[in-house]
Amino acid sequence: MTSYFSLTMLGLILPGTAVAYQVMPRRARWAVLLAASYVTFWAISGKLLAFLLASTVTIWLCGLALDREIKQRGEALRAPGANRKAVKQSYARRMRLIMAAGAAVNLGMLFAFKYVVFAHRLLAPLAAPLLTHLGIGWTAPAAIAAPIGISFYTLQAVSYLVDVYRQSVTADRNLCRLALFMAFFPQIMEGPICRYGQTAQALWAGHGITWENLVSGSQRILWGAAKKLIVADRVNLLVKTVFASYESYDGGVIALAAVLYTIQLYCDFSGTMDFVVGTGRIFGVRLPENFRQPFFSRTASEFWQRWHITLGTWFRDYVFYPVSLSKPVKRLTTSARHLLGNRMGPVAASGVALLAVWLGNGLWHGAGGQYVLFGLFWFTIIWLGGFAEPIAQSICERLGIDRSALPYRAFQHARTLVIVFCGELIFRADGGWAALGMLKRLFSQFSLASFADGTAFKLGMDGADFACVGIAIAVLFVVGLLRERAQHDPAASATPAGHAGMPAAATANTAATRFALAWWQNFNVRWVLGCALILAIVVFGAYGTGYVPVDPMYASF
Repeated sequence: MTSYFSLTMLGLILPGTAVAYQVMPRRARWAVLLAASYVTFWAISGKLLAFLLASTVTIWLCGLALDREIKQRGEALRAPGANRKAVKQSYARRMRLIMAAGAAVNLGMLFAFKYVVFAHRLLAPLAAPLLTHLGIGWTAPAAIAAPIGISFYTLQAVSYLVDVYRQSVTADRNLCRLALFMAFFPQIMEGPICRYGQTAQALWAGHGITWENLVSGSQRILWGAAKKLIVADRVNLLVKTVFASYESYDGGVIALAAVLYTIQLYCDFSGTMDFVVGTGRIFGVRLPENFRQPFFSRTASEFWQRWHITLGTWFRDYVFYPVSLSKPVKRLTTSARHLLGNRMGPVAASGVALLAVWLGNGLWHGAGGQYVLFGLFWFTIIWLGGFAEPIAQSICERLGIDRSALPYRAFQHARTLVIVFCGELIFRADGGWAALGMLKRLFSQFSLASFADGTAFKLGMDGADFACVGIAIAVLFVVGLLRERAQHDPAASATPAGHAGMPAAATANTAATRFALAWWQNFNVRWVLGCALILAIVVFGAYGTGYVPVDPMYASF
């Protein structure tokens, strides 16, 4: 099994788990979810399940050790005549060592599976001559298959250890509960990256399956399946063709491939997230949303607050803030304030933490030059954006330009989309040099000749395919627009997103939005649209004879 939208998952694992979960006593339902999680992991990665188990046991033991140190520190501080400063320093040192050891084990496994070959390529030119001179053999390591989702569950493991260290959560003495948090079967392949406090207790609670949760969760799954099968999988052949031999095409075709790849990645990843969130909803678990209409963003920074949200917040909380608050960066910030002023100084100093975030973000996705360039690209755009924002504001004030007016907002949206398409082109390229080569052809050899002579329509998609994808994108845009208006409406309620990617109950000021939301919440309408989704997937979905199923794209990261 390689996809959540396979018959194995939709026809066997998910319904079988739901039935077994519901008939079991509430106190034993966690066991059904844990068994389903390990069966799913085994079906995808086989014996590599051992590494997930090793990661789980490691953080369980380290968490218990941290908890013991916290309790002992409290007792030592309450002792008569205790030197509070010395006690705190002593226990803080031991706790940091425990946390670092647990994180090192988990990050070490991730490094061994994903980055050894890449590190060898980088270090070989420097290390090989020295090792040869010393008479030490130098053998290139072979690439090995990694456990599915290792990049995701490793970050969950590290976040658990850090949160226990920070005392944001209490160490869990129940190994099975921690194991279920680490391995919950809908999210094991592509996330979202959850914190212990978000899901662990809800997974363990064993809430029964309600009719409302079953219906809304199923509709969310259908919405995700439509995104993946109608859009993402349909454009796959054209994207593969162009990126594999970009030297054969002009900049116009490369631009088309970059746009379609961005759409493909969004529909594949967010469609999978719809499955994950919908499945969690069926079992009464509210998983965090990973997307919030990213293509409505007006700046690059805002885009990354809306795209892969749980990864962004992980890097913010566990990389950006710790680096920013470190003593060297604090000293740098103080110096930058004196040199550049209170406005620009902190922006300049924040570049250290921002660079750490974006290099980590790029390399988290994969070991390759294109991922390093991807991280550096976004670091440069966002960091320079911090410098440019006050300048742009000043210029607009002097020229009397209303930055809230539609023309300026349209300019911001268009500019952000161009940046996103270029960033995703780098991300998808087959290596760093290929990324640079594609960007060069995009801007130096841009032409629409391939569209005029029909070449662009013979690369894996014909006119019917483009029409199908275009209509689907239009539907996605309308749904996203309704959700965007509902979320920005000051009168909208805080009810979380619900069925098929549409907003749940909300009170909107605009008549159109209010009518659409009320219409959507009608029981019969939801069933009709659910049936329409099934029909659309059957008629327009990419599957059948000669079709090669496309693996979930983020599962390989």
